[in-house]
Amino acid sequence: MGNGEKASAHWPALMARAQAGDRQAYSQLLQAIVPAIRALIRKKISDDTLIEDVIQETLLAIHRVRHTYDPARPLLPWVAAIASARATDALRQRGRRRDWEWQDEAILSRKASDGENPLTDEISHHQMLNGWLKQLPARQRQIIESVHLRESSLAEAAAENNLSVSAVKALLHRAMRNLRKSGVRQHEKS
Repeated sequence: MGNGEKASAHWPALMARAQAGDRQAYSQLLQAIVPAIRALIRKKISDDTLIEDVIQETLLAIHRVRHTYDPARPLLPWVAAIASARATDALRQRGRRRDWEWQDEAILSRKASDGENPLTDEISHHQMLNGWLKQLPARQRQIIESVHLRESSLAEAAAENNLSVSAVKALLHRAMRNLRKSGVRQHEKS
């Protein structure tokens, strides 16, 4: 056994004690796993500030779902799955924020002399989006709003809507297919 394996060998026992309400064991466990979480996240993310944010998100997620851990199993793979999901969510959100920032910059940089009003154009885009969303069945619309507009993760959308992650993925797929069809029909009419 390497040093990391020796160190992590007692983590399941600490988590079992933490699940039973032992705050000291829980604190000891969290302190012990942070370096492992940091190493796992660093494999996906290079931005130090984002890494620290994802570590905090991972610790919060572990806290929320600690009751689901089975102490008979190794803790590190369970922690790694949570850390990986949080890192992926952070990268997705960062990408979405950048897309919105670029769109905002493009709108603001348009010259008024081109005869277009960027604010009016943006409002008309929002109205068009709302029109398309209203055409979707309620569940599909809820999932699209949750994942794409409020930027919830698939797991968060599943929890908010009392669904499995698989069901959320299926609803998202159907909604996106319906939106593509709807968008095609709208553009053919214009």
